[in-house]
Amino acid sequence: MPGLLLDTLRGLKGERTPMWLMRQAGRYLPKYRELRAQKGGFLELVYDSEAAAEITIQPLRRFGFDGAILFSDILIVPHAMGQGLEFLAGEGPKLSPPLLEAKLEDFTAEPARFEAIYETVRLCRAQLDDGVTMLGFAGSPWTVATYMVAGEGSRDQHATRELAYADPARFQAIIDAIIEVSVTYLRGQIDAGAEAVQLFDSWAGSLAPDQFDRWVIAPNAAITAALKQSHPDTPVIGFPKGAGTKLAAYARETGVDAVGLDETIDPEWAHRELPQGMPVQGNLDPLLLMAGGAPLVERTRFILRTFAERPHVFNLGHGIGQFTPIEHVEQLVATVRSA
Repeated sequence: MPGLLLDTLRGLKGERTPMWLMRQAGRYLPKYRELRAQKGGFLELVYDSEAAAEITIQPLRRFGFDGAILFSDILIVPHAMGQGLEFLAGEGPKLSPPLLEAKLEDFTAEPARFEAIYETVRLCRAQLDDGVTMLGFAGSPWTVATYMVAGEGSRDQHATRELAYADPARFQAIIDAIIEVSVTYLRGQIDAGAEAVQLFDSWAGSLAPDQFDRWVIAPNAAITAALKQSHPDTPVIGFPKGAGTKLAAYARETGVDAVGLDETIDPEWAHRELPQGMPVQGNLDPLLLMAGGAPLVERTRFILRTFAERPHVFNLGHGIGQFTPIEHVEQLVATVRSA
């Protein structure tokens, strides 16, 4: 039976506000750190379906969230496209060779890499209680492309932005390839048991308005349209971090069912400017969760009041921080549940 979170993403206003947290399955939890120490590196965990399922479900046992977000990474898509991927301690992900030095045609696709992720979804769905929504995800094409082009993350995505300006035809081909693989990947997650999916565009805020239209709105619209054709009942959450006032156009033009708000978005502006009745998700500052105390409670209640007349999924404005105290998460959950 559909749960409160799934109903909310479909536009229904329930008896309370459902919640989950981005990166809720991760480094702030002692049990995650224990399992990672046993299993080795991050990528090894992602491709170990049983371990990844255990990590996905850990926060559900502890906090009783309304949704379980798949433990994986947005860079599984370029890895399946044939680009080398490794996670270096203290340095983050590295993709090789970067597309500044290579061409897509140089890669040998390995779509079988998705199978371990699909198995993680199946294992999770089999273990989750009825009413808990299984959430899948993928990176949005712009954000995935920034890593593929430069080979690593960067502060302002300079190399990828320059390529998009200098050779838009080549960059369009990169985006189109990511769209095609992402649709396959998300369809596979849904077929395996994901009941809703989120598109993460972590670097959407670095683009000028015309570039945002071309490299964020258009690709997300293409993915959403393809998913709606094959899985019309599966909600799609779009999360273009840093979009600012461009979020209103994103909400209108991409076809997503719900939009995630980062912590820089004014909830009152969002409630006023986004399409009436459209579900929203967010948008507590992860650093406020790290700080805790009375300001955390006050801001949480403000967000809940602001979206009281709109379908709303309580979440953070981005991922939960590694050093967030467990007791602050407990404080947040109690505040949302008692509202």
